[in-house]
Amino acid sequence: MASPDPGDGPGRRRKPREAGTRAILDGLLDGDREQTLDFNTLVSGLGRRAFGMLLFVAALPAFIPIPIGGALSGPLVVLIAAQLLVGLRRPWLPAFIARRGPKRQALARFERIVDPWLGRLERIVRPRLTLLLDHRLATAFTGLLLLLLGVLLSLPIPFTNYVFGGIVLLYALALLERDGALMLAAWGVGIVALSTTGALSGGLVALLQPWIDRLSLPRGIQAHSISLANSAADIGWPSQ
Repeated sequence: MASPDPGDGPGRRRKPREAGTRAILDGLLDGDREQTLDFNTLVSGLGRRAFGMLLFVAALPAFIPIPIGGALSGPLVVLIAAQLLVGLRRPWLPAFIARRGPKRQALARFERIVDPWLGRLERIVRPRLTLLLDHRLATAFTGLLLLLLGVLLSLPIPFTNYVFGGIVLLYALALLERDGALMLAAWGVGIVALSTTGALSGGLVALLQPWIDRLSLPRGIQAHSISLANSAADIGWPSQ
C-alpha cells in the first residue's frame, strides 16, 4: 500500500490555483454578445488581480486599427498605473467609467486576436515570485513604468500602438496569473521600450532642431536679420 504523500496532510495542503486568464475570459464571454460588460462586472471577484483585468481591457483599443486607439487606451492605463504607484490594494474607477466597458462581442474579437500566443504563454506561466507583485516598492515600480507607457500610448506616435499595447498586456498577464517571473520580464521590456523611445525622440529632436529654428522664425524677421547682417559686414562690423 502506498504511503500517504506528506503534502496531503492538513498542514501541507496546497491552495487551489486560481482561474487563469483564458478561463476568466471564457466566463466573461458566455452570454449575449451585444451586452456591455461594465468594468464593475469585469473585475468582480478578482481581488488584487483586478488590476490585471483592467489593464487587459485598457489595452484593447490599442489593437483596433483606428488613429485614436492609443488615445483611448493611454489615459485608462495611466489611471490604473497611478493607483499601483500610490499603493492601492484594489482598483478604483470614477462612476462614469465604472458603468462603461466593452461589449462582449468586442471582447470576443480581441480574445481571438491574442488567443494563439496567450495559449502558448499559459503553458509556462504560473504563480511564483509573488513578492514582486505584492511588495510595496515592487508595486510602485510597476506603476511608474506603466504610467510612462500609458503616456507614450496616449501620444500620436506612428506605428507604436501595437508595441506599447503589447507591453501593457504583458503587465496585465503577470498580474492576472500572479507570475513574478513574467513581471520581471515585463519590467525589462518596459525599460527597453522607454529607453529606446527616449533616445530616438532625443536624436530626432536634435536632428530637426535647425529646421525647427528656421521655421519658427517668421520670414519677414528672418529676411530683415539677413539684411542687417549684410549691412554690418559692408561697414566692417562683426556679425556677432
